[in-house]
Amino acid sequence: MSTAYVIGQITVKDPERWAEYRARVPQTLAPWGAELVFRGRLAGVLAGDCPHSDIVVIRFPDRTAIEAWYASPAYQALLPLRRAAADMDLLTYDTI
Repeated sequence: MSTAYVIGQITVKDPERWAEYRARVPQTLAPWGAELVFRGRLAGVLAGDCPHSDIVVIRFPDRTAIEAWYASPAYQALLPLRRAAADMDLLTYDTI
C-alpha cells in the first residue's frame, strides 16, 4: 500500500472559529496513524490561479485510513465548525 495525503486548500472566514477547529483536528487524526506535514499561507502564485490563501497537508498510511478518519464520528462532529470557520476544498492523493 502507498502513502496517501489529504490536502486542504482553505480560505478562513472566521479566525476564532478556525483556531478552535485547528486545535481540535489533531485528536481526530491520531487513531488513524495520520501526521500533520505542514500548514502554510500562500506566498505567491507562479502560474495559474489559486483561490485559497492557506493550505494544510496531512499524511496517512493509506487511502483506507483517510476514508475512515473522514467518516469517523470524531471528525464528522467538527464539520459544522469547519464550515462556519472556512471555505475549504479537501482533496486526497495517493503516492505513485
